[in-house]
Amino acid sequence: MQPGCTKLANSLRRNFKREVSKHLTGKETEPWEILYFKAYKSQLPVIEQALETAALMLGSDKSRGYCLEMICADFLAGVSLEVGNRDALLPSITRLVIGLPKPERKQLLEDVQVTL
Repeated sequence: MQPGCTKLANSLRRNFKREVSKHLTGKETEPWEILYFKAYKSQLPVIEQALETAALMLGSDKSRGYCLEMICADFLAGVSLEVGNRDALLPSITRLVIGLPKPERKQLLEDVQVTL
């Protein structure tokens, strides 16, 4: 298959997945990918504990992918503060705030407004 054809086929497959999901759930969904990576058995307890803790904080209705995204956003926010990379800080904090349940998000924004 030609490189352009492969890109087109991948794009069509993603669009098909999105349309099927939209038809089945009645909701518009964001494009998605399945991630595969190797983790050693000794690493699994830490990974599972982090995902479970994030689910408790974010709400049990959140997907494991969303929980992983929030763990990564938190990590990036911390790292960007340490190395002075301010460009990565705001998007990371924004995703974290958006991920909060509405009452906690409202309280946080009110607290921040008071300090301004």
